[in-house]
Amino acid sequence: MWRNAPERDGAARVLPDGCMDLLWHEGRLLVAGPDTHAHVTDGENGAWAGVRFYPGTAPALLGVPAHELRDRRVELADLWPAAEVRRLAARVNAAPDPASGLEDLALRQAAGADPPDPLLRHVVTALDAGRPVAATADELGVGARQLHRRSLAAFGYGPKTLARILRLRRALALARDGVPFADTAARTGYADQAHLARDVRELAGLPLGELLARRG
Repeated sequence: MWRNAPERDGAARVLPDGCMDLLWHEGRLLVAGPDTHAHVTDGENGAWAGVRFYPGTAPALLGVPAHELRDRRVELADLWPAAEVRRLAARVNAAPDPASGLEDLALRQAAGADPPDPLLRHVVTALDAGRPVAATADELGVGARQLHRRSLAAFGYGPKTLARILRLRRALALARDGVPFADTAARTGYADQAHLARDVRELAGLPLGELLARRG
């Protein structure tokens, strides 16, 4: 769960992380699909709350393949019957705080949904550890096409894109801890520092140094 209440208008940059979110904003329920690049908010102020789902788990709860929501923010009423969403929004709004209301909604939905494909967690674990996509498919006993198809439905994009996003997250964590950029690149599987810099620009939309400075 997370909460955010910006004090003034201003765009924010949300980096791709392989996840999807169920959102509450000023009484409305929305879904944030999986991002392939940084999502820059429009500066809309007011309180926000969210539940972030582990990569690959949200589609089973929402009943929508992840690729249909890729790089999108949509009203939950666009995915579920409007009357049901109004009832759920009223329940969330009546909770002690919106984040706990969203958590309760997610848990109730999870109780009645089919469990996520167990293969997906293994995919995330392997790719987050830096395993190559082909080796991951071989270890899991699935073909490359099947892995790509199941990844599209679960993550919103293929395993190579997921691996790239997870690698970026690992690199940013090291860089924020003060690891020199060249060492960060080497430790996270980039060819060199220039390769890391290109990926940061393409996925985050900013140079690495500026991105880290903005994070404080």
